[in-house]
Amino acid sequence: MPKVGIEQSLTDVYDLLKTKGYDVVQLKNEQDAQGCECCVITGVDSNVMGIQNTVTSGAVINASGMTPDEICHRVEETIH
Repeated sequence: MPKVGIEQSLTDVYDLLKTKGYDVVQLKNEQDAQGCECCVITGVDSNVMGIQNTVTSGAVINASGMTPDEICHRVEETIH
């Protein structure tokens, strides 16, 4: 299954994707995003310092305002 990176605070999404068989990793640092086909972030810490570094070639999904089911659906649409 595809590797998906999930921001640490999104535990419901982490658990839901795990039950669907995805290889899910928590994003604790930049290295965790490497090799992920998709990363899900909350957007809270988004570019606070005005610096942007690309650490993954995969898609990035901003989960702000979305339910866990909506996020999982977006991940599935993005990967497949």
